[in-house]
Amino acid sequence: MKLLKINSPTHKRNAPTPHVTLVGAGPGDPDLLTIKAMKALQSADVVLYDALVNKEILNHAPEHAHKVFVGKRANKHRFPQETISRMLVEYAQSHGHVVRLKGGDPFIFGRGYEELEVVREAGIETSVIPGISSATSLAGLQQVPLTCRGVNDSFWVVTATTRFGDLSKDVALAAQANTTAVILMGRKKLEQIAMLFSAYGKSETPAMLIQNGSLPNEKIAIGQVHNIAEIADNEGIGTPAIIVIGEVVALHPDYAARKAILQTAVA
Repeated sequence: MKLLKINSPTHKRNAPTPHVTLVGAGPGDPDLLTIKAMKALQSADVVLYDALVNKEILNHAPEHAHKVFVGKRANKHRFPQETISRMLVEYAQSHGHVVRLKGGDPFIFGRGYEELEVVREAGIETSVIPGISSATSLAGLQQVPLTCRGVNDSFWVVTATTRFGDLSKDVALAAQANTTAVILMGRKKLEQIAMLFSAYGKSETPAMLIQNGSLPNEKIAIGQVHNIAEIADNEGIGTPAIIVIGEVVALHPDYAARKAILQTAVA
């Protein structure tokens, strides 16, 4: 692959030591960034960040650090994945410490390993700083445990959409299990997912959607599998959003009240 020509900022070290740190930025709230991630940003010469990263987090990087937006949101990529990987290599070689900042945790549906693999093949040292994933944190922020003694024994995290755009077969497996299903990248397939869970006898199972979790503009929709798509539409739930399906959703402080309102409306 032909190397990119990268415009250098005014600051540039003499004989930089190349290093790439893959950093998870958390679910959105900048206060949920880990201390170790903050320290990595403070020593960065270049930061490559994605669309889902809260820009307030970039304030931890030095003023001289070159900050590069590389996009990567559902079906809207500023650069192809291969180009981003090559940028990591080139910036590390020319400037030194590169922080690759990705939303959530970069090893949970974040393609972080693919990027590190390219960097390591170039002979550049790498390190990883995990982030708080939306898959495991957003339900907790709603006071909903993903596991609860006497309710369920496990939780599954699955992506709704494969790289080919189809509904993942793992969603059907989750629908058959006595588990909490946390489904990422599934908002546009919500009706299809609800039909699938209903087909396995889960139409009355509590369900919840969380959009922009941990942020001031957070939205939630709470209902049951058979009506969650309609409720999500009425609440204006868009993307990015996670879907949580399981009996633990009934533990949400507002679940009983919302269910009563829905039952009254139907009656």
